[in-house]
Amino acid sequence: MDGLKTQLCIVGGGPAGMMAGLLFARAGIAVTVLEKHADFLRDFRGDTIHPSTLDLMDELGLAERFRALPQRRVETFSGVVNDRSYRVADFSRLPTRNRFLSFMPQWDFLDFLAGEASGYPGFRLIRRTEAHDLIEDGGHVVGVRAEGPDGPVQIRADLVLCADGRHSRMRARAGFAPRAFGAPIDVLWFRLPRRDGDPEAAAGRFGPGRILITLDRGDAWQCAFVVPKGGDAALRAKGLPAFRATVAEIAPFLADRTESIADWDAVKLLTVTVDRLARWHRPGLLCIGDAAHAMSPVGGVGINLAIQDAVAAANILAEPLRAGRVTEADLARVQARRMFPVRATQVLQRVIQARVIASALKADAPFRAPLALRILDRLPFLQALPARMIGLGVRPEHVAAPARA
Repeated sequence: MDGLKTQLCIVGGGPAGMMAGLLFARAGIAVTVLEKHADFLRDFRGDTIHPSTLDLMDELGLAERFRALPQRRVETFSGVVNDRSYRVADFSRLPTRNRFLSFMPQWDFLDFLAGEASGYPGFRLIRRTEAHDLIEDGGHVVGVRAEGPDGPVQIRADLVLCADGRHSRMRARAGFAPRAFGAPIDVLWFRLPRRDGDPEAAAGRFGPGRILITLDRGDAWQCAFVVPKGGDAALRAKGLPAFRATVAEIAPFLADRTESIADWDAVKLLTVTVDRLARWHRPGLLCIGDAAHAMSPVGGVGINLAIQDAVAAANILAEPLRAGRVTEADLARVQARRMFPVRATQVLQRVIQARVIASALKADAPFRAPLALRILDRLPFLQALPARMIGLGVRPEHVAAPARA
């Protein structure tokens, strides 16, 4: 069995893992990131880059190179009820430099982070290598066992950072089980062609018993069709023509292109989960991102929180790692720093799911726009509040770990 030694082993090359890899490598830490796939070219749902993340690019001196990547800017988000549009969030009102959402394929974002991190001598990204177990010594995690293209490999590390998503294998191996809070919805994702003259870039469209989110991806609309929890099978049982007709009914401007949904393989189910760990750490190991807390797709803030976790981890742990003395108290500081933003965001998501989304899905006749939508549309200055929750979140993090590489 081949053996590697590093200061930090990050399991998972998603937004949390790659951002953490970049920040720790920048701070002069020897970092090894394990990514089970050969590349990042997968069908991600979360293609949103929030203002807080764009601000981080500025802080890291990467803004110019990042802005050179193909992307779409969105400054507002609206809700559409009975063909009437209500502006809900206005990101141009945010008290920050980057007052917009940026949409880009997540594989481009991850490739960008990997490319920037590779410029630091201590950074190593190992692809096609999947961690399957922890190495322990006296109750202390001291590395991981993984399987690579050439067989098994051991990576010894001063700290293992679990960033392997909501179905984290390393979290389970550590003996952690998240507390699930339930979610009344699931989401079906698909794409439809975008054409000149189509309406505004991002909107949630509400109809009796149905909700459709449309997000501008440049040449296509990324569509999220919201269904009651477990409602996917019943919808598919009605047949693809019925589904196309429903999409056309709630978004008439898409009616002339629903035939591009050729089969059910083009419609992907996202089972919505809201959960979090009570404890994110044990000696030698820390969970961040979805491995520590799975978020609802409401607001698209899961990526934002995962990246913020990575920043907090680097700010707090870089110096102890450099000194070779990371304690569980240090790991607890990261959780303490991030737990309140996670809790607050999940509470807000659950309220919106229960009081707005679930009630709309139960409606069987045309209904009036919720009072909150009407108030936000009528009082534009209030549109900064949802924009702040989506774009910046609770207690946004800033880069504090000094650049030492």
